[in-house]
Formats: sequence, C-alpha cells, structure tokens
Amino acid sequence: MADSSMPSAGSPAPSGLRDRMRHAMRDEVRAVAIRLFAEQGFEKTTVGQIAQEAGLSSASFFRYFGTKEDVALGDTEELGREVAAALAARPEEERPWEALRRAFDVLTQIHRDAPEQAMNFMRLLNQAAPLKARHREKRHQWQPLLVPEISRRLGADPAPGDDPRPLALAAAALGCLDAAADTWVACEGSTDLAVLLDRSMDVLTA
Repeated sequence: MADSSMPSAGSPAPSGLRDRMRHAMRDEVRAVAIRLFAEQGFEKTTVGQIAQEAGLSSASFFRYFGTKEDVALGDTEELGREVAAALAARPEEERPWEALRRAFDVLTQIHRDAPEQAMNFMRLLNQAAPLKARHREKRHQWQPLLVPEISRRLGADPAPGDDPRPLALAAAALGCLDAAADTWVACEGSTDLAVLLDRSMDVLTA
C-alpha cells in the first residue's frame, strides 16, 4: 500500500519541503557565485554566468536573489539571528563575554564545515572594498540582536538608557570577530578560526 503521507506525483510539495528545497538551491547558487567571484572578481562576474553555472536561467536566479550583492551577503541577517539564538541558549552561569564567544561557534563551525567556500568568501570581501563595507554594515546590525541577552546577563535595563556596557560588549565581540577573520585570511587558514577568535577575545580580558 502506498504511503499516504507522501505527496502524489504532480501534487504540490508541502510547504516545509518547498522551503528546504529553496534553501538548498540558494546554498548551491551562493556556492557557485562565491567561487566565480573569487576566480574572476565581483565586478566581472555577471548574473548570467552565475545562473548558467548553477543550471538556472537568469529569471530563475532572481527568484532566489534580488541582486549580485544579495547572493554574496544574503545570509548575513540570518546568521545574526542564529548567533543571537545561540547566545540566548548558553548556560545561565556563563558570563556575558564567555557566552558571546561560545555563541560565535555558529560561525567557526561554518568555516570548519566548508573551509574553501569560507576562504573564497573572505578573499572576495578583501578584494571588493564596497562589498566588505556593506558586509560590515550588515554585521553591525547584529548588535541590537545581541544586546538584550547581554543586558539580561548583566542585570541591566534592556531598554536604551545610560548603561553602555551591553552595547560595548556586543561591539567589542564583533570587532574581535572581524580581527580573527582578517587574520584567518592572512594566514591562508593555517590556524583555525576558532583559535584566532579565542586569541582576539582573550586579549581583552588579559
């Protein structure tokens, strides 16, 4: 007997399946784009080239990404939400700085899982100054995602006020992340990003 929980041929895929398929396709297109950007440069790579390499039409490309910039930086906001969720999930007894460091494991794991793609992406940012500036602008928007949990752990008022500590910790942690990432590219990935991040964050507590 056929499994009645499976969609029949020609029937619409369940929304959860569609979302997973869309996410997988976005990841595939982004991997192709980052590789082409690294090989040819951001400006010289066209949407048509990305689409062709990914097996899509240009029209299909725009169903997944609005612009070339989006394909390079489109997951930055989502990563910020994942880091904020990881921060909120850290043990209650952890101090805010340690909890921030451990929340960044979301990012260091990405580098471990796909080091070549991560290196291509970081090289791309270093080669395309406007794109790097835009990336850091998007990352700056992580601060308000992190501040409420930092405030809670500090016992501070979560509303904007006269306590700069939560914002200072969030900004400092993201600055350490940038320093670690730049060093990781400079050493061609010979030292694990997690180790470099430990070093950059530890120096502020020495």
